[in-house]
Amino acid sequence: MHGLFTRKSVADCEQDIAERGGLKRSLTKWHLTALGVGATIGAGIFATTGTAIVGDAYRPGAGPAIILSFVLTAVACGFAALCYAEFAAMVPIAGSAYTYAYASLGEFVAWIIGWDLIIEYAVGNIGVAIGWSGHFRELIEYFGIHLPAWLATDYRSASDAAAAVAGGATEAGVLYLASAITNAPHLGSVPIIFNLPAFLAVMAITAVLVKGVKESADSNNVMVLLKVGLILFFIAVGAFLIKPSNWTDPVQGGFMPNGFAGVGAGAAIIFFSYIGFDAVSTAAEEAKDPARDMPFGIIMSLVICTVLYIALSAVMTGIAPWKMLGTAEPMLTALEHSGGSPVLLNVSRFIIALGAVIAMFSVLLVFQLGQPRIFMSMSRDGLLPPFLAKLHPRFKTPYVGTILTGLFVATFAATANIAEVVDLTNIGTLFAFVLVSLGVIVLRYKEPERPRPFRVPWVPFTPLVSVVACFYLMYQLPCITWRRFSWWLLAGLVIYFLYGAFHSRLRNPNGPAPFKLLWIPLVGVAAAAALLHYVVFASC
Repeated sequence: MHGLFTRKSVADCEQDIAERGGLKRSLTKWHLTALGVGATIGAGIFATTGTAIVGDAYRPGAGPAIILSFVLTAVACGFAALCYAEFAAMVPIAGSAYTYAYASLGEFVAWIIGWDLIIEYAVGNIGVAIGWSGHFRELIEYFGIHLPAWLATDYRSASDAAAAVAGGATEAGVLYLASAITNAPHLGSVPIIFNLPAFLAVMAITAVLVKGVKESADSNNVMVLLKVGLILFFIAVGAFLIKPSNWTDPVQGGFMPNGFAGVGAGAAIIFFSYIGFDAVSTAAEEAKDPARDMPFGIIMSLVICTVLYIALSAVMTGIAPWKMLGTAEPMLTALEHSGGSPVLLNVSRFIIALGAVIAMFSVLLVFQLGQPRIFMSMSRDGLLPPFLAKLHPRFKTPYVGTILTGLFVATFAATANIAEVVDLTNIGTLFAFVLVSLGVIVLRYKEPERPRPFRVPWVPFTPLVSVVACFYLMYQLPCITWRRFSWWLLAGLVIYFLYGAFHSRLRNPNGPAPFKLLWIPLVGVAAAAALLHYVVFASC
């Protein structure tokens, strides 16, 4: 059991890179900042803000106090960002939180966090691709191109819409989705419903990333500039339409209609809008000067996104009654209820659709960049098969992992429902933040002499605040999300004890150990899962 918590020292990490050859270093601090902004501003701000404002079946909404929800989430992410920055400067190796956990908390925890990061990057990207598809469909309709619903949605969305229509719903969007059930071709008795735009977008991104990160980063820089400009356009136009009474209208419940419960619930939902700044750390091996540039890229991208989000949410809730904003397109809905001219509305619809397409496409790029590099780090350590660490002979990119990630994300993006992945992505990312924050404390005490180009202030206070803040946001998530997350981790532990534990290069430097079932750890995992199910899920 002691070997499960064997740490891989920072020196060992650096030696591995020197022996095996690293990735091409081509990214500046502004490339890294754009990488973080590109990953962060996307599906969250465009698709989930309306739910955070109005609420859903599981929790209340924040109302105009969504501004405070963004501040609360920014504070939690800010403390975590400081911890990421210290590790990224000290351990400039691809792998993000996985590498940091291996160097501080040991192999077993590193495996857990590496498995968990699949939720953040791959599963999160499924949600982004689905959100992108809806806005892309809206955009091409301006040019007279209409996709049949069965090629632009998933089965659950279509069946839910069909049930709503049967119950009397007449909204155009609901009727469109419901038409997928009646118009789709069938394979036997099963309707073929496939989100084609989401599938093609992911495969296109995959092809770009196989070619090289520098080309990808340059493309991302252009998309980041465009989408930030479009968000600033919405803020500028909306500023002239603000009615301060919308923030305080007593008929609507005032500024905080659901009190701090609504603010906390809103913060947990819009956390999806902040996922991405930590993706900067997955490109550590490609940074020209990681000790200097990684902290800059992580913190600066978070600051830029926070300022934009607070301004955007203030304008959104200021130009329309907040109860009207519970849609998948809250920015557009806010303009529709703002009293602006029809010309302004039509122009804004096009601009918002274009902005959402650009924003989400850049998020797809950055998340698809991150996941294969985490696979590569785990493969280098022997915890995953070696082919995932194989670099392309010409482009020097982890092309096998990139292609496999692309196929996984594209397949589920074409068939899954966005509601099924957003909360799961949130809890997985928050859990990663918790482990990174704890890792800073552990490594400060175990390796105090290690050079730290960037240091988190007031350790252990700052990392502990990060842990508490992240657990608070996790507590706000629905019980079903905790259930899914726990079973996902259990599946990962089984894989570790059946493969990773025997192929670990750190624990078995002379080659894979003879296979044997680790009965004690497996029984322990099963007992822990049963206890967790009883204690946490008894009320579900």
